[in-house]
Amino acid sequence: MKLPQPQNSEKERLNALKEYKLLNTQTAPDFNNITTLAANVCNMPIGFVSLIYKENNHLLSCHGISLDKTSRNISFCTQAIQSQERIYIVSDIQKSEKFKDNPIVEEYQVQFYAGVPLINPEGYALGTLCVYDHIPRKLTNVQCKTLIALAEQIVNLLELRKKNHLLQDAENELLKRNKQLENFAQVVSHDLKSPLANITSLTRLLREENIGNLNKDSLTYLDYIEESSYTLKGYIEGTLGYYKANKLLEKQKTEIQLNSFFEKIKEMLIMHGATFEYPTQGIAKNINEAALTQIVLNLVDNALKYNTSENTTIKIRYESLENHHQFTIQDNGMGIDKNIQGDVFDLFKTTGAKDREGKQGTGIGLATVKNLVNKMGGSISLDSDIGEGSTFIFTVKK
Repeated sequence: MKLPQPQNSEKERLNALKEYKLLNTQTAPDFNNITTLAANVCNMPIGFVSLIYKENNHLLSCHGISLDKTSRNISFCTQAIQSQERIYIVSDIQKSEKFKDNPIVEEYQVQFYAGVPLINPEGYALGTLCVYDHIPRKLTNVQCKTLIALAEQIVNLLELRKKNHLLQDAENELLKRNKQLENFAQVVSHDLKSPLANITSLTRLLREENIGNLNKDSLTYLDYIEESSYTLKGYIEGTLGYYKANKLLEKQKTEIQLNSFFEKIKEMLIMHGATFEYPTQGIAKNINEAALTQIVLNLVDNALKYNTSENTTIKIRYESLENHHQFTIQDNGMGIDKNIQGDVFDLFKTTGAKDREGKQGTGIGLATVKNLVNKMGGSISLDSDIGEGSTFIFTVKK
């Protein structure tokens, strides 16, 4: 028999074939139904899906035969992908000079072959969907069209698998980079804490030891140093908190007594005489207490800091929905301009407003809140007006 020669674009075809990551797969059950359907439609005893690589014909799915590969040089499918025909048919192999002495003919008693090349979107023939019979045959127009349609469906499945692999690779790379970024942030933040504390302490010591000796400008410079130090400290602590927040999600869900939970929140924050209203009865079941604590602490702390009212008031409500826990945190603070409310949950985005101590936020706290809420299967919204306070409503999945 005359052996088929590789095509001119063989290198590109092989490279395209590798992208589907199926060459090391013994079988691919995804295609079994299509292979069986192809054989049944054509009333043939044998059918399979093949991918043609350098030396072998890899069989992804077989019907009526048990094989995982055959030699490419003697494969009917190699001729099929080089034929440039939409469906390649050998009706009577014994009458074909090209195939009559093919060892496959004798070993498997093959007398009929029909194969449809699997043409990917770039135009490369990856392999075939084919059927065999032990007697000479002909296919009807309906059978030919059905085989072609099934081959196109196989290509669609191949493309879907490739896209899934690409998405998985992209996700793995993203996870890797996020882990590297998290490690970098933790290392840098930790290494900055000590020298930053030294700067703050030395500035305070310099001020105390030179009382009456420093002019107005020098005192102003020391104020700038202290203010910058506190701002940097806020960024460091916020960044560490943002990345540590993911660790909280690893905690087991439990049930919490609402009254005890909010009492603990109250004890953790300095309320400055603020009115703090919260549920005094009820239980929230199946909830991550550690993550919820971080969310509520951030929101209540903001409500305290960004509030210049004579009587600061913070009200918290809880509602058990069908699939979620819902918390509402309302304050009578400064409020947030509606034009920037859509950005306040973005990392490092600030409102531009200064808190009651004259310090500007870092834009990390609310980003941490949204990060946790989203990963807990919930959502968060904000309703606010300048001078009238803010209302945050967030949900977490039960």
